Amino acid sequence: MSTPVHRPIPVRRGRLRETATSIEQATGMSVEIIGGVLRMPPPPTGKHAGIIIDLRDAIRPQLPPRCEAFENISIPMPGDPDDYATPDLTIGPRAFRDDDGWLLDADAVELAVEVISPNERLKGINEKTAWYAAAGVPLLLQVDPRTGTWTLFGRPGEEQYNSVDHGKYGEEVPLPADLGGDLPTTGLGMYGTPPRG
Repeated sequence: MSTPVHRPIPVRRGRLRETATSIEQATGMSVEIIGGVLRMPPPPTGKHAGIIIDLRDAIRPQLPPRCEAFENISIPMPGDPDDYATPDLTIGPRAFRDDDGWLLDADAVELAVEVISPNERLKGINEKTAWYAAAGVPLLLQVDPRTGTWTLFGRPGEEQYNSVDHGKYGEEVPLPADLGGDLPTTGLGMYGTPPRG
């Protein structure tokens, strides 16, 4: 059985968001637009979803009252109405709970969290990291359940982050004090080997 090749969907600029909305409504699949390319991340596994829940439950109690941990909230690229990403978890203003919109401006985001999918490729991970930096998201936490590691990116530049901290499960993520300080990672799940046959 061959692996399907995922090709970008050709769409005229200026109509990407409309096309993404149509795809989401027709299929129920999540769609992002990174660098002008429609991307459909694979549906999350139960373990992937469980890690997001564990991270949310760990970070939420330590957040200041002005902040909330949101799932399925998208961040637009400033100045480009066609580009947006949807982190697994977004820390932003609690007031957004009362907003009817689905986009939270990058300058309102305090932290974006991405849990790497089992088959995600390095090129896609790097492109998305560069996108968050270019958008001005101040902190990006990537958790990789394939290896039991995490990376915290900070001080965004034009296309890259200028500070990077690496760690492994069991080591605390050094979040700023105004986000509650060190985030524990003990007990986060790791992807297992799928059964054969």
